[in-house]
Amino acid sequence: MTVPTEYQQANIAFYNFLTDVRDQTNFDSTHPAYTIAQGVFQAFRRRLGIRDAIRFCNVLPVGLRALFVADWDPDEPLRCFEDRDTMTREVQNLRPLHNYAPDDAIQMVARALRRNVDREVFDRVLTTLPEGAADFWKV
Repeated sequence: MTVPTEYQQANIAFYNFLTDVRDQTNFDSTHPAYTIAQGVFQAFRRRLGIRDAIRFCNVLPVGLRALFVADWDPDEPLRCFEDRDTMTREVQNLRPLHNYAPDDAIQMVARALRRNVDREVFDRVLTTLPEGAADFWKV
C-alpha cells in the first residue's frame, strides 16, 4: 500500500488552513493565525472527554489532528461549554503577550476549519458530541 495522500500532503493542507485563518483575521502572516487556531482548539478540547475528542479529531486533516492534541494534559478537569465571550477570553489567554486573537476568533477559525474538512462528516460528528459542541463551531 502506498502512503495515503492525506499524509503525503499534510504540510500543504496544514498551511492551507493557516492561510484561511490568516485571511479571516486579516493578518499578514500565518504566525498569529497559528496561535489563534491553537487557542481555539484548546478551548474546544477542554470541553470534551477523550473518547469524544478522538472522534472529533478523526474528522480533521492530519496536521490539524496534531495541533488539536499537542500539549494536551488529559488530567486537566473537563470544562462545560460556556458563552462565546468566556471561551474567547480563554483563547486570548494562550500566550497573551503574543496572541492577537480578535473577539470573533472562534467564529473565524470555525469558518476556516469548515473550508478544510468534509463538512457533512464534520457536522455529523458534532451531533454526537456534548451539548454546546455544535454551537461552538457554528458560523
